[in-house]
Amino acid sequence: MAQEQTMKAETAAKKLGILLAAAPESFREGPVTRTAFDELRTEPPAWLEELRREGPHPRPVVAQKLGISISGLTRAGVDEPLTTAEIKALLQEMPEWLVRERATQAEVHSENARVKQQRADKAAARAQD
Repeated sequence: MAQEQTMKAETAAKKLGILLAAAPESFREGPVTRTAFDELRTEPPAWLEELRREGPHPRPVVAQKLGISISGLTRAGVDEPLTTAEIKALLQEMPEWLVRERATQAEVHSENARVKQQRADKAAARAQD
């Protein structure tokens, strides 16, 4: 009989968008089976729902909630995980660094959209030839 696939708790936490250090010890202490991981995604327990709702959140989630890049967090010196309340406070305060990083992120998204459209136009032109 084949052994079920497992992943490290750290990998599972990343895929679930949570901070491993904030997860219960029972989750952190061992490998997570594919079945257990699928259950966590489809029927999250109370602790997982609370972590996703309140935090503390890992850097990728903090960056996404602030509308900036992970590099923007680094440039701003934000090294620690933030809670949802801390993120909301930053969004209300809108410090200069956050305004600047959000503008940078908007420019990056705009440029990516422009390049994508340009490639699609070229592909369409080649298809007509």
